[in-house]
Amino acid sequence: MTIVRSAIFLIYMYSALIIVGIIGLPVLLGPRIWVRKWVRGYLSMTLFGLRWICGVTYEVRGLEHLPRGGALVGSKHMSMWETIAFWSILPDPAIILKQSLSFIPVFGWFAMGLGNIKVDRAGGAKALRAMLQAAEQRGQEGRQIVIFPEGTRVQAGERPDLKPGIAGLYKSMKVPCVPVALNSGVYLRKYCGLRKRGTIIVEFLEPIPPGMDKSPFLETLHTRINTATDALLREDGVLPGASS
Repeated sequence: MTIVRSAIFLIYMYSALIIVGIIGLPVLLGPRIWVRKWVRGYLSMTLFGLRWICGVTYEVRGLEHLPRGGALVGSKHMSMWETIAFWSILPDPAIILKQSLSFIPVFGWFAMGLGNIKVDRAGGAKALRAMLQAAEQRGQEGRQIVIFPEGTRVQAGERPDLKPGIAGLYKSMKVPCVPVALNSGVYLRKYCGLRKRGTIIVEFLEPIPPGMDKSPFLETLHTRINTATDALLREDGVLPGASS
């Protein structure tokens, strides 16, 4: 039954993306606020389908930790779900995406129309400078820059080292960095296929103030994200020591 529900949802999600995306193409010619409203309409449809087809809902904790205006958000990454869900959770995010995603028809068009930031992972120092420049500009506009500092989606319980890109953003932007823990990988597979029913938790943690050196910053961020994520996984019974 899980496989059937998963297949139905994926068909629903991608069909809606194509239909809503094609109908909404003229929106891309207007201001970004039009694109944002159109995409949020699609996301409402997607999250509705996820709830009713798969039985997966979500809960957000700790939004009081999110500073007003520009901020840097460093999030755990377990599924494609958080790549799109942050557009429903945050006021006006700019998500750092690998460049290849911008080439995907419909998805890529709207991702760039939203003012997300693409990065060429093979582009070296030049690509890094372009990412930093774009992030600074979005931050000055009062937007939240979202990056997945592990660099890829991971399985529940994995704790890979963080990539250095977030340290460059932290130093360049001179704003607080808000760590985010989540447990989406318990309920969804990497591309949003269903694992089991339940509630995804997204937890915003205490911000790391600007001004730390690179090594202690990365260590602090890694510790906060993974300590809180492990606590969520214990709640789910994935790790030993689940609360009763």
